[in-house]
Amino acid sequence: NWGVEMKQKKSKILRNLLLSNNFLPVPSCFDALSAKLIEQVGFKLMFMSGFAASASRIGQPDLGVMTLTEVLDQLNSITDASTIPLIGDGDTGYGNAMNVIRTVKSFAKIDCAGVLIEDQLSPKRCGHTPGKDVVSRDEAFDRIKASVDAREENDILIMARTDANHTHGIKEAIERAQKFYELGADILFVEAPKSEDEMRLVCKEVPGYKIANIVEGGLTPNLSMKELASIGYNLAVYPLTALSSAMKAMVDSLTKLKTDSDRSNNLMSFEELRKRVGFDDYYETSSKYETSKR
Repeated sequence: NWGVEMKQKKSKILRNLLLSNNFLPVPSCFDALSAKLIEQVGFKLMFMSGFAASASRIGQPDLGVMTLTEVLDQLNSITDASTIPLIGDGDTGYGNAMNVIRTVKSFAKIDCAGVLIEDQLSPKRCGHTPGKDVVSRDEAFDRIKASVDAREENDILIMARTDANHTHGIKEAIERAQKFYELGADILFVEAPKSEDEMRLVCKEVPGYKIANIVEGGLTPNLSMKELASIGYNLAVYPLTALSSAMKAMVDSLTKLKTDSDRSNNLMSFEELRKRVGFDDYYETSSKYETSKR
């Protein structure tokens, strides 16, 4: 049916992007508007960051507080508002292997091209903050097995993440990522290498498509895209760039508003704002219908 064809098409677009062997920057959205802006700027792929979405939707830190239902609702708004492939943050899969299957199937149903599943102990923690721990190898591997099995009905790419470097060291993280690849994961995500040497080791030892997580001010060196590609990364996700810049701009503008200061230099023009939100497109489409002209 048409809906399934659309879901398959999004995952196929992402697979073709990976096959092109071009380095893929992956900015992170947190709601429908940020997703629209990412697409308008010209990116070909995006990620819904759990950190950013939790902050935006419920005003809470990324500590496993946001529920699966809330995540799916946020993802659905994003896929409705944009046309480029979206990878959603599935965290730990919200339970055991059976819960992981439901999570992955749910992401595929709402047209996510990919889903991230990680090996953290629930409730999870942001990868660049303290207090995180990982599950056993067997449980981690079951999550990825379940993810791969779940995509048989609707194709979706599996981005398998390990946070084992934080608790067990880089060797354990690499070995987990190698096994994730063997189990059928499409993109390998070794979280929080602490140096360029560790990043090079990951790229040397881990097969398949590898993604770097660039958190400005985080634990991993903020290398340029050219440097990341030369090391051996195929993608890099930027989970907080949009959120952090938006928060900085809002705090600045609101501070000026509070003191009744000039804030004109902080603002996008009203004309551009209307255009980017979609007013022009709405009026163009509605002009075909007589009753919408009233």
